[in-house]
Amino acid sequence: MAPLRRTKNRSPKLTRELAGRIKWLWLNTPLNQAQISAVLGAINQGRVSEVVNGQRFADVAPQEYKGWA
Repeated sequence: MAPLRRTKNRSPKLTRELAGRIKWLWLNTPLNQAQISAVLGAINQGRVSEVVNGQRFADVAPQEYKGWA
C-alpha cells in the first residue's frame, strides 16, 4: 500500500486587485484582519496584515468591495 501524500491547503494568490479590496475593507468597514481574510475567501491572514501595513502592494489604491455585507 502506498503512503498517503500530504497536500497543503493553499489560499488564493494575492493579486493587486485583491490587495486593493483588502485596503478598502480595512479603511471602510469595522472588520479586523482575520475577518477580512475570511470574507475574501480564506486569504492567509498574514498576507492581509502585510497589505494593511504596506509591506506588499504599497502602491495599490483601495478598491471598493461591495460583497462583504
